[in-house]
Amino acid sequence: MNGPHLSRGSKQPSPPPKGKLRLYSNRFCPYSQRVILVLDAKKIAYDVVNINLYSKPDWYYDKSPYGKVPALEVENGDVIYESLIIADYLDDRYHAHQLHNKDPLQKAKDRLLIEQFNRVVNTMYRVLTNVGRIGLDDDEAIANGLSTFERELANRGSQFFGGNKPGMLDLMIWPWCERADILKIFGNQNLLKKEKYAKLMDWSQRMSEESVVRRSMMDSITHVRYLQSYRAGMPDYDMILNASD
Repeated sequence: MNGPHLSRGSKQPSPPPKGKLRLYSNRFCPYSQRVILVLDAKKIAYDVVNINLYSKPDWYYDKSPYGKVPALEVENGDVIYESLIIADYLDDRYHAHQLHNKDPLQKAKDRLLIEQFNRVVNTMYRVLTNVGRIGLDDDEAIANGLSTFERELANRGSQFFGGNKPGMLDLMIWPWCERADILKIFGNQNLLKKEKYAKLMDWSQRMSEESVVRRSMMDSITHVRYLQSYRAGMPDYDMILNASD
């Protein structure tokens, strides 16, 4: 059910079809996109129930105690939440198309990098969702974070952080890299310079050409339109559906 976002007063949907997982999501949530990328990369059957985060259905708190997305309903009806926990669960539970590095040390290093990327995530979220100019501290936090990943790609000498194809680290940071161009509109025009992040920009281009990534990717114009509605206090979660009517 990848349809309109369910809001307060909506009827709880029937259980997912047998053999399918259910993802409670939001079309514009980068954390939900993380899980979608993993599900698609591992070719796991699932359906989607979108949740209106400004007017959540009462029944949704029985699925996700904090009312957050993503949340994943698994085969026995249990529900797990938090994007990184869900991603690790899926990679451990479904062994086909393994995304984490098989070497425990490299897996740990990749997890540390994902945690380090949270500084970029938190700063980008503040810049993109709040009206006002980007501060010098925000500039520095984003630039330092991106520089770390630029150096990491150079050190690995591979097309992706996961080697010759995207791995877990690639998929976990992609949703924010997809939204990076919006910083030029809402933030500092000079922040994302090709010459400073040449390897990261090439990586981003390769990622955008991956079929798994393209399934959930949205263009910058759509992201900007959504952010404008969010900043106005009326997030239009269903703008894509409405545009196709």
